Order: sequence, then C-alpha cells, then structure tokens
Amino acid sequence: MTVRLLIADDQELIRTGFRLFLGTQEDMEVVGEAADGHEALTQAAALRPDVVLMDIRMPRMDGVEATSRLTAAGPPSPRVLILTTYDLDEYVFGALRAGASGFLLKDAPRARLLEAIRVVHGGEALLSPSVTRRLIEDYAGRAAPLRPRAGPPAGLTPREREILLLVARGMSNPEIAAHLVVTEATVKSHIGSVFAKLHLRDRAQAVVFAYENGLVVPGSSP
Repeated sequence: MTVRLLIADDQELIRTGFRLFLGTQEDMEVVGEAADGHEALTQAAALRPDVVLMDIRMPRMDGVEATSRLTAAGPPSPRVLILTTYDLDEYVFGALRAGASGFLLKDAPRARLLEAIRVVHGGEALLSPSVTRRLIEDYAGRAAPLRPRAGPPAGLTPREREILLLVARGMSNPEIAAHLVVTEATVKSHIGSVFAKLHLRDRAQAVVFAYENGLVVPGSSP
C-alpha cells in the first residue's frame, strides 16, 4: 500500500528536501505541498492524503489550527504528524490536543522520519518515550490542568488506570510490560480497553487526557 503524503511547511527548501527524499521510497508518494495552514486545508480536501507532515509555525494559519480543522472534519481525515523543534513545546502540546497523531523533531534521522510516517499511517500515535518525557513534562509543568484531579476516570479498572498513567509518562508497550511484569499482549489489550472506554483515538490523546484531567503530576514517579 502506498502512503499518500502532503507536506505543509513555509520553507520551500525544507519541502523540496522532504519531497525528494520521500519520493525515493517505494511505499510513499508525495501528492502535494502547502506553504501555510490555509493551503494545507485546501490541498488536503482536494488530494485526500493519508498523512500530513505539518510544520507548526507558518503564516496565515499555523499548524495547530490547521491540525484542529483537519481532525474536526472527522473520518476519513488524514493523520497528522507534527514536525517541530524542542523549543516549541507549547505548540506541540496544542497540536496533540487538536488531534495530531504524533510529533517528530526536525533534526531526527531520515530512518526515524520514515518510521514515523509508517507508524502514524498504520493507525498508531508516534510518541517517542524519551522525547515525550522531556516535552510533555516541561510543558505540563508550566501549565495547570484544565480540570482538578478527580480520581480515576469512571469505568476504568485499577490496572487500566495504572497503564494510562504509564502511557502518559511516555513509556512504550515493552517498558510498561517490564514495569508491570506482564506480557506486551496484555498491555496492548488494556490500552485498547482504555481507549474504548475514554473514547480516545490513540496514545497522543491519552497523554493529553491524563495531563488535562490532572491524573499526572509533572515530575512525579510513575
């Protein structure tokens, strides 16, 4: 299956570099480019890409607003992979809240970019554990939860709540399995149940849910 890509970035050289590199992959096709959020919305509607590589800071409409509008349209909306740098933490968190499926630092290795696209296209969220810990902890430490801590979300079992908190701390499935001394299949099953009960699409939304509901205190241990 070929992944149809739309590249949204206000720098032409960056778009060209991505297009040339991604065009060498047999399972990927760059179907369009956009220089700002408005163009990204127009191109997405016309070209129906599977994944949008979305820059954050762009003229007229930034990547956060464009992501929000794309995901609000509902299925079959494209998956959004945010491309950013570490000094834009608050924008990334806003994009995750808006419905982005993950983020990637612009200086990531090329192999990581390819992996990220394939993971997001496959329906998963790309939240690198090490980057997630740094980025989400730092931003959440400067931003109060939208709602006060209210205890475990209704309907979750103690084990499901525990796994939700570990996901929110950026732990991967293997790390969670090792921490809880269970199999990865068990972890995956619990995560699927958490998503269904809380009406979450992926790990990105789970992270946002946990922080916005005050279930995780930045800096605390799992």
